[in-house]
Amino acid sequence: PSPIIQLKDLKVDLVSRAITRGETCINLTAKEWAVFEALLQHSGALLSRAQLEDNLYAFGAEIESNAVEVHISRLRKKLGHDLIETVRGMGYRLVKQ
Repeated sequence: PSPIIQLKDLKVDLVSRAITRGETCINLTAKEWAVFEALLQHSGALLSRAQLEDNLYAFGAEIESNAVEVHISRLRKKLGHDLIETVRGMGYRLVKQ
C-alpha cells in the first residue's frame, strides 16, 4: 500500500507523519497522531473510546476521563469537523469520502 493517503482535501504521508491541505502543513501532537492513526487504520469502522485509549496510553497508565474527547475535538479543529463522526454512546469513525 502507498504511504500517502488522500482523505478529502488532505494528503496524509504515513511514513513522515505529515498532513497537508494544499500547501499548508498541519501539525499534530503525538497523542493527536495516535488517535488519527487508529482511525485511519480502521477507516470507516467504529472505534470505541476504550479502543482509542489503548492507542494513547501504555497498559496500566492513568487515563484522564475526557482525554479521547479532547483529542477528537482538537483533530476536528485542525482537520475539519466533517472528517470524524461521533456515534453517540458507541464511539468514533473516520468518514470515508
